[in-house]
Amino acid sequence: MVEISIEGTSAVFTVRGMDKLWALRSHLEIPLEHIRDVHTDSSPKMGWFQGLKVAGTSIPNVFRAGTFYQDGGWVFWDVLRPENCIVVELRDERFQRLVVEVEDPAAAVQLLRQVLTASPGH
Repeated sequence: MVEISIEGTSAVFTVRGMDKLWALRSHLEIPLEHIRDVHTDSSPKMGWFQGLKVAGTSIPNVFRAGTFYQDGGWVFWDVLRPENCIVVELRDERFQRLVVEVEDPAAAVQLLRQVLTASPGH
């Protein structure tokens, strides 16, 4: 699971618990101006042939954490419960998107959209 916080002009995505081990990463800091969009996705593409694992862990259709090459770009994943998944679309970053599980998807999307609306780069 990932917790999201806003620190100055950046969104910080902190990987919690054992997910740090599976994802091989503990946090990502993304400038708000690099976030294009954010939305919920209760059925992310986690199947057998939906992305190439580069670093991390994957049990198709069950769990995905780490760095994957998918849909022509790099994607960071941390999802066990797809019903709690959000997708953060990025620009000018190593990852083209973050697909992460959060405690409250609606609240996470609202938080990010609220700070993006207030951010001068949007």
